[in-house]
Amino acid sequence: MTIADPSLGRIVSGRQQPSTPAHAPAREPYLRMSWTDPETGAVGHLVVDTLVSGLATGGTRMRAGCTLREVEDLARGMSNKTATFDLPVGGAKGGIDFDPKDSRAYGVLTRFCEAMRPWLDRHWVTAEDLGVPQHLIDDVFDDLGMGQSYHAAISRSADPARTTDRVRAGLHATAPGGPLGDVIGGYGVAQACLAATEHRGWDVTHTTVAVQGVGTMGGGAAWYLHDAGTRVVALADALGTLYDPTGLDVPALLETRNEYGEIDRDRVPASVHLLPREAVLSANVDILIPAAVSYAITADNCDGVTASLVVEAANAATTPDAEAGLTRRGIAVLPDFVANAGAVAWAWWLLLGYVDDDPAVSFERLGAEMRNRVSGLLYSWDLGERPVRAVAHAAMGQRPMYAEIHIP
Repeated sequence: MTIADPSLGRIVSGRQQPSTPAHAPAREPYLRMSWTDPETGAVGHLVVDTLVSGLATGGTRMRAGCTLREVEDLARGMSNKTATFDLPVGGAKGGIDFDPKDSRAYGVLTRFCEAMRPWLDRHWVTAEDLGVPQHLIDDVFDDLGMGQSYHAAISRSADPARTTDRVRAGLHATAPGGPLGDVIGGYGVAQACLAATEHRGWDVTHTTVAVQGVGTMGGGAAWYLHDAGTRVVALADALGTLYDPTGLDVPALLETRNEYGEIDRDRVPASVHLLPREAVLSANVDILIPAAVSYAITADNCDGVTASLVVEAANAATTPDAEAGLTRRGIAVLPDFVANAGAVAWAWWLLLGYVDDDPAVSFERLGAEMRNRVSGLLYSWDLGERPVRAVAHAAMGQRPMYAEIHIP
């Protein structure tokens, strides 16, 4: 056990075996670390699954009930994402068991980052995740004198000031649907859906979609799918499901969201049906996008899924037994480490100078990369009975270690 500065809380690291993860690992993660906040008793976790070039990347989430098992699953997923997109970095994740709506949440996040500072200074590149928007974690990093949450990578660059300017310009560039840094992940999910639509020969304008979650990932995916001409017929937030079989006015509804990603029910048209939150999973649609919480589709509810394609915009959205059941029914589950990896891929392209603050350049690159991967996976999946996830794992191949990484 390692004791940090007592003012920062208690940190425990080790190789203890957690409960069985959602997708059973073949190896142990590089590091597990847990921390207890001295002021609130909140518990936070860091899991570094892999280190590549001495770096690992993955967001920090905050939600009541967040567990070490969950963070470990997510860290493993980050390793899969960076491998899928051939990024010169490993996978990690942070998670805090605390309600992000609590007035003390900013202090908890600040103390967690301060406790994890040895990793955030040199090895762990973090970003937004569930309950922690990018602007909030950037404010914490600024308060702690690290400037921006990509600090560990930026500090390695040839010109940290120039790299910081490039990162900030890219994150805040104005794109259709919102700031580029907020919408790029959802754009990638939408491109994954459109690639699947093309692969299956569906007419985009007759393709129906249901989205669970209207945060940056789910909201962005819904916006770009609506913009492409698909019919988004169901949107679910924490308050329930909005349903209109003729198609929802996605941009208008998203405009009414509050800071917690909840749509203002007073501004929902009378023609829209107000259904229970869980109804989105059983909506009669072609594509279901779980974009809210992990483990949303389980053995208990997967029989209600009628969509022929599930696209995981949330991390670890489908449990293994649910995925097996869906696969047996001929329902393809496009795994998170492909479908929602656009955000992390884009962030590293921005760090490495492959893209800049021009949204058109970012959209063109991400769209092409996502279409190639998804069409190839679905083609291979159509030839066999394995889950799409197994096909994607097989396609990863061996990772180079990137002994040197050049960030301009």
